[in-house]
Amino acid sequence: MSPSPSPATDPERIRQLRRVALSGLLGTAVEFYDFLVYGTVAALVFGELFFPGADPAVGTIAAFGTFAAGYVARPLGGIVFGHFGDRLGRKSMLLLTMGLMGGASFLIGLLPTYDTVGIWAPVLLITLRVLQGIAIGGEWGGATLMVVEHAGERRRGLWSSFTQMGAPLGSLLSSLVVTLVVAMPRDEFTAWGWRVPFLLSVVLLGVGLFVRLKVVESPLFAEVKKDRAEARLPIADVLRRPRPLLLACCVGIGAFTAQSLLTSYLIAYATGIGYARPQVLTALTVSAAVALVVLPCASALSDRVGRRPVVLTGAVLSAATAFPVLALIDSKSPGALILAVVIGHGIAQSAMYGPLGALLTEMFGTRVRYTGASLGYQGATLIGAGFSPMIAGSLVAGSGNGTPVALLICGGSLITALTVWFVRETSRTSLSGPAPEPSATPRTEGITA
Repeated sequence: MSPSPSPATDPERIRQLRRVALSGLLGTAVEFYDFLVYGTVAALVFGELFFPGADPAVGTIAAFGTFAAGYVARPLGGIVFGHFGDRLGRKSMLLLTMGLMGGASFLIGLLPTYDTVGIWAPVLLITLRVLQGIAIGGEWGGATLMVVEHAGERRRGLWSSFTQMGAPLGSLLSSLVVTLVVAMPRDEFTAWGWRVPFLLSVVLLGVGLFVRLKVVESPLFAEVKKDRAEARLPIADVLRRPRPLLLACCVGIGAFTAQSLLTSYLIAYATGIGYARPQVLTALTVSAAVALVVLPCASALSDRVGRRPVVLTGAVLSAATAFPVLALIDSKSPGALILAVVIGHGIAQSAMYGPLGALLTEMFGTRVRYTGASLGYQGATLIGAGFSPMIAGSLVAGSGNGTPVALLICGGSLITALTVWFVRETSRTSLSGPAPEPSATPRTEGITA
């Protein structure tokens, strides 16, 4: 296969590829840091600060409802930023999404609480969550396809893993920062300590914008722009052939269900059955460190054996270990908690999540890739992660045990495993050619590669 077109020399391409990969890593790290800080703090204090007077369980569910609001807004962000990213260019949209995302997180740290402004407190909180969601809806797709399009035909899975690694990096940073602030006396943490993680996001934002400003436009999109071949209405082109979008949504559901339930929701669940907050945050920190190793390994492996077998292996492992993982958590042993989160999130979820960056971008042609990949990814996050914590909280409150959590993880993983059989292998597809037509019937090539 011929390399992707680029006016730059090969050494310059490699330098740009490394810079783009770093940009994607930082962008996704900001994304997950912001979202996971919110999920963690929501589980700890947002119920009493923004929804006072409610039953503690109801307050927690309401706090996670604002968490879901951010996910509901993500597909809208995918449509808006995907449209302009496919029409005007990837780089300008990525600068805008990062600035909006980090700015909204910083402002959450400045919000007055219910005791100060009454009903306006939750209204402002939800508004900023929606802005975060819109920005994040355009961030991942653009960051990932920039890496993949700069990589061309060489090791797209491995290079795209840098964007995927932003997830555990953001989780690791959020866990470390929150661990420090929750060690404060409870009254100080409730009064002002919870604001610190949100305010610190401005540091990540500044570094990310500095790196992103030095990135050049995608060479594949530059060719489309040069030929004046941009799609007039990318969303219409994507919806005209909806099967790739539907498959992209479904194949990511398992990874996002496991990610949300074994990170954000785990804080509320584990502390509710007797774990100390530092014990839960330690488990999340260890799991994120393991994921930073598993993600690039799974992504690199997908370059050799295909995306489908790696994602399928992670989905089967996630489903098979869902109930043992919950049993370890319910044992109320700190060591067992760490082992559970490492198995369920650090290993199984990471194996599903690692190849997704390359897989989803390879499923769409250059003219609509930003829109298609963004909508596929954000649709998966909405279904898999947006409502899972709220549903789990309601079911656990009704049943009194963690069985619904295991069932949700298992169900999401099985949806991913089933969808893999309907997705055509894309690891050998040329990005400069037309997008592969997804299969209408289950396929086996690539599964046994």
